[in-house]
Amino acid sequence: MIIRVLAAASIFANGAASHEMTPTYFDFKPSYVDGVYVTTMSMWNRRNDVEYYEISVFDDEWNNLPFASRDRVFRLSYLSREKIDIYIKQEDIKDVEYICTSSKQLKSDVKSTGVKSTICSRIER
Repeated sequence: MIIRVLAAASIFANGAASHEMTPTYFDFKPSYVDGVYVTTMSMWNRRNDVEYYEISVFDDEWNNLPFASRDRVFRLSYLSREKIDIYIKQEDIKDVEYICTSSKQLKSDVKSTGVKSTICSRIER
């Protein structure tokens, strides 16, 4: 019985591949520009069917907040890792609650039902 439960659990665990983003709880540090703060997130793509991701920054009510990064939508190959710097104006830091990345699929890449994955990290307060 225990072997069946472990076998079923391993099957379902392997089917839920997504991307990963760290740190789970981030903080901002002053950047090289006065009045602008930065945090660095690291992403790892575990999905072989997705190569594009979008970054978003939200407040505690899930409203979009303005931010800057090298790219808002970026390409990340399967099993690749990338560091992403996210810049926020000092007056907006008090409103930041989440930084999220969502998978983006091209129409030509979707063979059947496309599964969108979203991963969020929360500010450390």
